[in-house]
Amino acid sequence: MKKLTTKLMIATAALIVVAGAASAQAMTASIPFEFRAGNTVMEPGTYRVDLSHKTGTPVFWLSSAHSGGTVLLPQAPADPKKAWEASGQGKLVFACASGRCSLAEVYTGSGSYAYKFRGPKLGKDEIAVLREIPMQPAKGE
Repeated sequence: MKKLTTKLMIATAALIVVAGAASAQAMTASIPFEFRAGNTVMEPGTYRVDLSHKTGTPVFWLSSAHSGGTVLLPQAPADPKKAWEASGQGKLVFACASGRCSLAEVYTGSGSYAYKFRGPKLGKDEIAVLREIPMQPAKGE
């Protein structure tokens, strides 16, 4: 019985390490418009999205392939859309209103959570249109 318990503990630890490595996979996306990420205005271009669980809380970094600028993004977990889970493809979602877009949500393509980001408040008569941008695994990952 003791050997079985030890083997199960080792197998569980291995699964946790593999799951942690998979969740740390970097993704890239080509964003064809200017947008806000947190308090930072980002230019159109190719971006790398990194997710880390090292602190126990998921943390996202958004890095520009062109300028090298990086933004750390505080977030809140949310349920992903069923279609996103079914497709298994990562998504960046932008809320666009009055010609301005801000990063609103990210889904990494795996896991049981999407992550929402705080954006600017809309005016009384403003309506946001959501734009989804697909993400792919970063090359060399």
